[in-house]
Amino acid sequence: MLDGILLEQRGIPAAVICTDLFVPNGRATAKAHGAPDYPFALVPHPMASANPAELAHQAKAVLPAVLRLLVGG
Repeated sequence: MLDGILLEQRGIPAAVICTDLFVPNGRATAKAHGAPDYPFALVPHPMASANPAELAHQAKAVLPAVLRLLVGG
C-alpha cells in the first residue's frame, strides 16, 4: 500500500493489489499516510500457496480492477 501511495505522490501511476485478509492493514496504512480513500484491487487470501493455474485465474480476474486503477474508467 505504502509503495503505491509514495509512487503516486511522485506522479508515477500505481495499482496496489491487496489480499482480503490484509484490507484492514492496508486501509490503516493508507490513512496513516494521508490517503484514507486510496483505491486498491482485491484478491482472495492466501496467494502464496496457490498453484500456477490458480494464480493465472486470479491474475485474469483482477486485471480489470488493475486497469481501472491505472487508466481510469
